[in-house]
Amino acid sequence: MSIEVGSKLQGKVTGITNFGAFVELPGGSTGLVHISEVADNYVKDINDFLKVGDVVEVKVINIESNGKIGLSIKQAKDRPERPEREERRPRPRGNNNQRRNKTESLSFEDKLNNFLKASEERQASLKRHVEKRNGRSR
Repeated sequence: MSIEVGSKLQGKVTGITNFGAFVELPGGSTGLVHISEVADNYVKDINDFLKVGDVVEVKVINIESNGKIGLSIKQAKDRPERPEREERRPRPRGNNNQRRNKTESLSFEDKLNNFLKASEERQASLKRHVEKRNGRSR
């Protein structure tokens, strides 16, 4: 059986290292499943997922010129297709939208002045709070 990039095969785990697992493929060749290709979530310890002797389904993700075979367990899993997203519907108009429309009709200078006023009020409030926490109330 020829091994080609993209093919899915059954293999047997023959060795485990801190960076991945070696899997024996049909025909006697061996490939490496890197620790990042074991599961969809973060894998801290590969021994939590695989043991020597486990039979796993792998996908061939690359074959290097020197004959090394890169494998993936997570890419070998069949995943259901994602459903298409529905079109976004406009939000119902309410009080927030009325307020938003009111501010949209203001000029840039008015918006800037409103922003500066609100910012100064927030800064003063924050300063009072910090002074009160530090015991330096007026």
